[in-house]
Amino acid sequence: MAVGENNIEQPCDVVVIGGGPAGSTAATLLARRGYRVIALEKDRHPRFHIGESLLPMNLPIFERLGVLDKVHALGVFKAAADFEADNARGYNTFDFARALGDSPPHAYQVWRQDFDCMLYRHAAENGADAREGHEVLGVEELGAHDWRVRVATDDGDCYAIRARYIVDASGRDAFLSGKKKLKRKNPEHQSAAIFGHFRGAQFRPGEHAGNISMYRFDHGWMWMIPLPEGVMSVGAVCWPDYLKQRKGCTKAFLQNTLRQNEALWKRLEQAELIGDEVRVTGNYSYDSTQMAGRGWILVGDAFAFLDPVFSSGVYLAMTSADLAVDVVDGALRDPAREASLQRQLERRMRRGMKRFAFFIYRFNGPVIRKLFRSPRNIFQIEQGVISMLAGDVFDSFKVRLRIMAFQCVYGAMAALNWRRWSADRHHRLDQARSRFAGGTTPLDQG
Repeated sequence: MAVGENNIEQPCDVVVIGGGPAGSTAATLLARRGYRVIALEKDRHPRFHIGESLLPMNLPIFERLGVLDKVHALGVFKAAADFEADNARGYNTFDFARALGDSPPHAYQVWRQDFDCMLYRHAAENGADAREGHEVLGVEELGAHDWRVRVATDDGDCYAIRARYIVDASGRDAFLSGKKKLKRKNPEHQSAAIFGHFRGAQFRPGEHAGNISMYRFDHGWMWMIPLPEGVMSVGAVCWPDYLKQRKGCTKAFLQNTLRQNEALWKRLEQAELIGDEVRVTGNYSYDSTQMAGRGWILVGDAFAFLDPVFSSGVYLAMTSADLAVDVVDGALRDPAREASLQRQLERRMRRGMKRFAFFIYRFNGPVIRKLFRSPRNIFQIEQGVISMLAGDVFDSFKVRLRIMAFQCVYGAMAALNWRRWSADRHHRLDQARSRFAGGTTPLDQG
């Protein structure tokens, strides 16, 4: 039956809203389990998306999906993350091979439009009915595990789907969270970003040429992410009040911002901005008061997003989708177990996000800055931090123990410098209350 033909409701088991990494992961794995899956993406691949740096803990998910070779072909090998330091070369390298847990010793940097497109095509190859240019307009619960989903296509057609379950992977659109009034702004953290892609930037030498590099300046932090074909993604994540000062030429504002870190600018001063295209995006940090309910579940950014500082977005999105497949499967097989399965998953995801959030909220502060500039591996705390940077925040007890030890060290240093700590905290909370509406990406304009 053709889409929309005779206005007959099209039956399926699961509707997946969104064709990003979370949606493609859920669609692939549910289709493999024999469910009739319709995946709906309102845009058409390839489409722009921020978030080009992946974590080592993504790799086991890639293996389960069967796309590890495809990611390898698309990406730049990422052996480590590096941060500014007080040493001769000016930075510390946190090699993923030194992590304590079982995380892989490397990751990849990717063009998100190519990565997302590959995952969506892979979902279709695995049996999902993956449709592009199909936007969900509304959903209606008709009964227990009985939904009507209204869809509009970009060629002007409209139709309805009858589904037993809805997986919302709509990203920052947060479709169901918005409809159900579950989405809430993070009261502790808020940021905005300005960035572009450059050719001719300096890469790190040797095996570390694919490192993500992190820099700080007075109004936030900056990144350099190596991408295929000699391209470098470069940008700054800033306090909202700083980006509100942007007037006139956005390209000039980005260049003036990047000049505020001498070490970064030295690697960039001979580079050229590709196409003179500079993007701005905001409203990063939020979550939802509830992750799931009868017949529906939120995964990835549709549930929550923290901040890009440790590149956790794609990993948390794919992890939540991977785990949500068990919840959906269990709920459809035995509805009496649904609420319990959902609670377990939500608790697990919030615990993992909380461990990332501890570092994210404090990253711009003086205490974390000092600890990252001059790390020590006493009690293997540095290796525990590397494990966190690799995405190992859920199951490894020895990693969790080192993160707790790091938090104790942080608390002691904060107490010794309580005036600076207090001033930093008040500034962060003040920025969390700020609003930024100057984004130029499709996510901001949607």
